Amino acid sequence: MIDTFGRRIDYLRISITDRCNMRCRYCMPDGISSVGHGDVLHYEEIMEICRAALRVGITKFKVTGGEPFVRKGAVGFIRELRSLPGVESVTVTTNGWLLAQVVPELRRIGVNGVNISLDSLNRVQYRAITGVDALPEVLQALRQCAASGLPTKINAVLLAETKEQLAPLTRLAEELPVDVRFIELMPIGCGAYQQGGSADEALAVLRGAYPDLAPLSVRRGNGPAAYYASRRLKGYIGMIAANSHVFCRQCNRLRLTSTGFLKPCLCYDNGVDLRAVVRSGQGEGLLAQAIEQAILRKPARHCFGQGQAVTERKAMNEIGG
Repeated sequence: MIDTFGRRIDYLRISITDRCNMRCRYCMPDGISSVGHGDVLHYEEIMEICRAALRVGITKFKVTGGEPFVRKGAVGFIRELRSLPGVESVTVTTNGWLLAQVVPELRRIGVNGVNISLDSLNRVQYRAITGVDALPEVLQALRQCAASGLPTKINAVLLAETKEQLAPLTRLAEELPVDVRFIELMPIGCGAYQQGGSADEALAVLRGAYPDLAPLSVRRGNGPAAYYASRRLKGYIGMIAANSHVFCRQCNRLRLTSTGFLKPCLCYDNGVDLRAVVRSGQGEGLLAQAIEQAILRKPARHCFGQGQAVTERKAMNEIGG
């Protein structure tokens, strides 16, 4: 479906849970409460929404959380979603802690990609950021995922204290066929009160280490990352610069929270309550109409640089990242 600004909306990010087994300080630090189980969509309800989304032209899906694999039955849901007629792509974003045990099944299902959140290779720093000492397990899962043939990406948030991690994280793409993506800290939830770095600064540092870094001329994946290649890398370097380089003209996504709220834009708290629609029992036709309404409400751009104009106050784990 085409929105009012001429953008084709074909990508839906699905948060299947707001719960997580880590406590990353910019997302879900200690003290952030979870929603009640009764408020979270059942898998059958999410699947009904996905079928309705397909009716309006959404063919690409991202499964996320919280941490998706802490929810029982996540792999079965992903399998069913991937098998829906018309689905072109299903990818997963995870912190990687529980990933190793499900990699073989994700491969069999035909998942189109796995994104692993990894902000630091310094074990002490990793624990300080995430609240857990799980770096060895995450690195094992990363290597297993890459070796399995699953397209694998690393998502690293640009934090003030992780500037020295730019080169070590990038070197993973020398060793493994993975993309390493650096993401500007979103001023949403706890991230609004913390210091982050810019993609331009990160790129300048990496060009010092990889002088031949050159932008790719083709799009890679479903998201907004700008990618760069070097002869020394088996994968690519990505920059997601939502704050410093607004890419809203190319935005193709909606976000479904675990409680069934459909968000046209991360920045604002407006959207459509699909949980009420799906639990009304009135069928996929009404759901499709509600999704169309959300698409038509999609704003021209976010307002991350305007402080109080950002109306979304929920934590990132509640939204789905």
